[in-house]
This record gives sequence, structure tokens and C-alpha cells, in this order.
Amino acid sequence: MRVALRLLVGLGVALLAWLVAAPAAHAEAETWSDVAAEMAVVLRDADAAYRAGDPAAAKDLVNEAYYGYYEKAGFEKTVMAYLSGDRAAEVEYLFSTIKKQVLAGEDPEAVTASIESLVEMLAADANTLDGNDSNPVAEFLGALVIILREGFEAILVVGAIVAYLVKSGNAAGNRYVYAGVVVALIASVGLAWVFSQLSALAGAYQEIFEGVTMLIAVAMLVWVSNWMMSKADARAWAGYIKGQSDQAISRGNLGTLAFIAFLAVFREGAETIIFYTALFARSSADHQQIWLGLGVGAAALAVVYAAIRLLSVRVPLRPFFLATSTLLALMAVTFAGGGVKELQEGDLVSTTTVGGITSVDLLGFYPTLETLGAQAVTLALVVGLAVLGLSKSRAANQAAQTQGVK
Repeated sequence: MRVALRLLVGLGVALLAWLVAAPAAHAEAETWSDVAAEMAVVLRDADAAYRAGDPAAAKDLVNEAYYGYYEKAGFEKTVMAYLSGDRAAEVEYLFSTIKKQVLAGEDPEAVTASIESLVEMLAADANTLDGNDSNPVAEFLGALVIILREGFEAILVVGAIVAYLVKSGNAAGNRYVYAGVVVALIASVGLAWVFSQLSALAGAYQEIFEGVTMLIAVAMLVWVSNWMMSKADARAWAGYIKGQSDQAISRGNLGTLAFIAFLAVFREGAETIIFYTALFARSSADHQQIWLGLGVGAAALAVVYAAIRLLSVRVPLRPFFLATSTLLALMAVTFAGGGVKELQEGDLVSTTTVGGITSVDLLGFYPTLETLGAQAVTLALVVGLAVLGLSKSRAANQAAQTQGVK
């Protein structure tokens, strides 16, 4: 339970530090409907610019509506908290579609239709959110969903790594993981502060940063997942320990595990702080329901972490290593989709939507060729490395048995 408590207490301290230091001016408009109305003006200006033959200006105005209002005012984050991540993704992809239409020189009527559809969606979401602003239950659920949504992936990754080190007889190495978590929490506060100071530029840079961080995590998760898979066999693990003598896991491997924990918490930590800043700016004066939601969510994450640790003690070596490597592989596939999506939002990767597919935000599954392609490549790499590793392990075991017979 220590790492879970340290992580959650650290997150609480980071959040408090941010709320004390952050400016309380995220709520320029009185209601979300006001924000939506201001966005509608900017989007219709973009439509007018496109019809006047200036697609570059039209794209800039669409970006202003997205980065300057949908993100900066906390609209996107509040939609994710109160409505769903899938709804936020749907709106984001409509923004991307409009920019793509503008740059491709499509029929102005088609661009106008897309902009009006977006305006209607924003107005509908704003109307729903305005009803939630004065609803204590909705405030509680919003705060609860945020900590669960943002903390679940981090707690899974950190919990799996800690359980792995304990199970493999290297519990002393957990201090490296703890250090990675603590540094990530501190860095999260700093990053959130930087984004607040660079409000004019933070939108695209924030998306690109998150996307790059997730893709780096993908590469490391694939490597560690494959490494764990190769040690799933008890004979292979015994041979590995023998080969490492007194140091079952090298400093390099411990550094890699600590860095993965850092990346998981760093990305989630900064985003969580920004999410809660938007919630506090829009909530009732006493904030009791938000703190209650945060507390319940933190307790739920602690239970998840405890379950991972308890199960790791009872599960035999081979099934445990297989389950842990599979979990990290699944996280790699999820991060691959989410990372490319962030780069799409930062205009670094193109967006080609796929009809008939709905988003599954929890799994990083989004209806675009680019995100699906990244996940397909990651999945193929994970499966290919797993098959290769198991084949080598099986061959080594057969060779060892043959030598034993001789």
C-alpha cells in the first residue's frame, strides 16, 4: 500500500500547490453557454474567412476556437468529466474535420454544414454542463471520474511494476520506482504552471507533449513486456538470476522501470491538475463535493493497487509474469492510440476518419486510420515479439532437457 499512498498523497499535495498558485481566472464567461456562444462567433468568422478565399485565416480561427476556448476555458475537460471521453473525442474530431476540409479546398457549403454541426454540439453540451454546475451529485461524479480516469492507467502501470519487483525477489528496487513517481508528481506541477503561463501557445504544445510522452512510453512498455514474457518460464527465470549473480536485475533495467513509472504518472499528473483547476473554477463555493469525489476516487485507486499486490503474492510465477507482461502490452496498445490522437490534436499528424466506428476512450480506440494503424503496428510488434520469445524459451528448455538426459 505504500506506493499507492505516496502516489495519492503526492497527487493531493501537487493539486493543492497548483490550486494555491494558479490564477483563478479560468472562468471568464458566466456559463458554459456563454463559452459556447463565443466559440460560435469565432467558428462563424472562420466560415466567413473561408468563403472570402482565405483558408489559412479560417484554419487559424478554428484553432483559436479549439485551443483558446474549448481547451483553455476547461470546456473539453469538463465534458470528459461530466459527459464522457467519447463525446469529447467526437467534438475534437469534428474540429479536425473542419480544418481538413478548409485545407483541402472543399465546397464552402460542406464547410458551413460542418461548422454549424459543431456549433450545435457545443451548445448542447454547454446546456447540459450548465445544469450540472449547480448539481452537487454531478460535481461529485465529475471529480470522481477525473481521478479514476486519469489515475487508473498510472496505478495499473506502477502497481504492475512494483508487484513484479516484489514477486521476482527484487523488492529493494522499488525505491527507484517510488523515486520516479515522486519526481513525476513534482514535474507535473511545474508543467501545469508552464502551460498556464504560456496560455497562448499551450494548446498545441500541450497536445504534442502528451502525444510524444505516450509514444515514448509505448516503446518502453513493449520492451519491458517482452522482457517479462521471456522470463515467464520458471527455468528461464532461474537461469537469469544465476547469470546475474547477486544482482538479479541490473541498474539499467531498474532505471527503465522507474522511467516508465515516471512517464505514466507525469502525463496523467499534469493533466489531472489542469482538469481539477477547471472543475474548481466552475463549482460551488465550498467545493465539498469535489473534494469528496477526489477522496473516494483516490480510495478506489488504492484498492486497485492493493488488489494487484495481493494477487501477485498468490499467483504462481509463470501465470503472474504472463499476466503482467500482457497488461503492459495492453497499456502499450492503448497509449499508441492515445498518443497519435494527441499529435492529431496538435496538428502534427493528419486525421483520416473512419465511418461506422465509435470511440472507446478507455482503450485509446478512436475512429481514424492513423490511430488504428498505430495500434495495429504496436499489437503486431507485441504479438510477434511474444511468439519469438516463447519459441526461444521453448527451444532453450528442450536443449536443457536433452543435455540433462545425456
